[in-house]
Amino acid sequence: MIHRRILVSSCLAGIPCRYNGKAKTNPEILEAVERNEAIALCAEELGNLPTPRPPAEIVGGDGQAVLDGLAAVIDINGEDVSNQFIDGAQKVVAVIQREGITEAILQDRSPSCGCGRIYDGTHSGKLVEGDGVLAALLKRRGVTVSGSSAL
Repeated sequence: MIHRRILVSSCLAGIPCRYNGKAKTNPEILEAVERNEAIALCAEELGNLPTPRPPAEIVGGDGQAVLDGLAAVIDINGEDVSNQFIDGAQKVVAVIQREGITEAILQDRSPSCGCGRIYDGTHSGKLVEGDGVLAALLKRRGVTVSGSSAL
C-alpha cells in the first residue's frame, strides 16, 4: 500500500501511453492514483512524442549521458528523439516540484523511466546498467526513484 503522494509512470496507472500504445497496469498503482495518493505522468508524451511511436533506446550511455549531451535516444528508424525525451522529463520535474513530490515509481527498462537497468541501444533486448532520461533527471533533483519491479 502506498501511503504518500508520489509520481508514477502513466503506463503503470493503466494509461495506454507506451511506445506500442498499450499500458502496463499495476493494480496497486492504479488504486493509488484513484485515491489521489499518486500522480501519473508520461514524460514521452509530455515531450510531444506520439502514441504509438517507434521504440527507442539510449545509444552511447544512459540517461545521465543523454542529459550531458554524451549519448542519444535513438528510435528504431534511426531518428534522434533525445530532445523530446529531455523536454518531457523537464516537464515532469516542473509538475512534481510544484506538487512537492519527492518519490517516484517508474516503469522498468524504459529509455525514459528505466531505473537501474535499461536496454543497451541495439534493439536486441539486451539490458545494461543505467537509468533512463527521466529517472536520471529526477535523481539529479534529489527525488527517490525506484523501478516498478520493486513493488
